[in-house]
Amino acid sequence: MKELLRSTDPTIMAFASALLEGEDIDCFQMDVNMSILEGGIGIFPRRLMVHEDDYDAALVVMRDNEIPLGR
Repeated sequence: MKELLRSTDPTIMAFASALLEGEDIDCFQMDVNMSILEGGIGIFPRRLMVHEDDYDAALVVMRDNEIPLGR
């Protein structure tokens, strides 16, 4: 798995996940449960991971939809 996107905005993460799933690219959100530790204030970014073989195609999807990668 390779990190594609990092964001504290859950709407961006949901939108990016939906776009990738629409292109048949499997993805996985990491650090979702960090909100338990941070108290829900959104200071820890979530990471969206994709398989290394799908990384280049996923980058194209993110750039075509103007989604900031948060790096």
